[in-house]
Amino acid sequence: MFASSTSTRLSPPRLRHLAVRSAMLLGIVGAAAAGTSAHAEPSVALDRASISLGAFYADPRIDIGADTQFGRIDAPDSNPKHTTIPRIKADLLIGDHHGLNFDYYRYDKNYTPTLSGATVINGQTVTGTASADADLQLDLAKLAYKWWLGENQDTFGIGLGAAYYSAKLEGSATALVNGVNATARDSVSEHAFAPLVELAWRHAFTPNVRMYVEASGIKKNGGTINGHIYGGNVGVEWFPFKNVGFVADYGMSKIALRRDSTRNADLNIRLAGPSAYVKMRF
Repeated sequence: MFASSTSTRLSPPRLRHLAVRSAMLLGIVGAAAAGTSAHAEPSVALDRASISLGAFYADPRIDIGADTQFGRIDAPDSNPKHTTIPRIKADLLIGDHHGLNFDYYRYDKNYTPTLSGATVINGQTVTGTASADADLQLDLAKLAYKWWLGENQDTFGIGLGAAYYSAKLEGSATALVNGVNATARDSVSEHAFAPLVELAWRHAFTPNVRMYVEASGIKKNGGTINGHIYGGNVGVEWFPFKNVGFVADYGMSKIALRRDSTRNADLNIRLAGPSAYVKMRF
């Protein structure tokens, strides 16, 4: 019914020998684990988790063309005044060499182009120049998985992900038609998802003073929306406190989108300028 206990008993010399071997094995495993852990430490240029809140002080250049219910809007290049665009960024490191990156900003400003071409208001052709009072809204959100290569002071990141963008132009146009002022309102909007590629390099002079270079590209083909969004920036980070620091960079975004449908639209925007953030790391 039961196995004999004499076959499983260990003599004191054998017990001491097994204990010594076990200790040696645990020591080897522990040393290997410690070595692996030390080797796998993330670069000092990276944070386990961080969030940056700030603004992009941009110098816009805008070129819009759109078919509306009251005719075609073809506005020449416009250079509105410098504008402040709120922006939020977040990074999460998964393990030691993998992570997620999030970036979002919205451009929402008044836009007053001059209408040209075969502009029509209320079914009547406008002879001369018409004026428009419009609001341009542009949302851009990016989420990417990043693989970080390198340790110590330098690390290189390769990112793949998706971007969501939404553009909307709404407002009114006014012109003189047959001696009478005519006004009409309309809006043109579209949104889409597109694949995203990112490249990055980060360098730490010290754990509290770092710099970075980032570039990204978004390409959308197929469907009613086609075009691309390119961007890049160079910046520095300074942490006077352990978990709170300041970031300053200079960047540029180039947005070129086209909608091919019964009412075509073209949107070309270039945003360039400095940004400033408060960065919290955890």
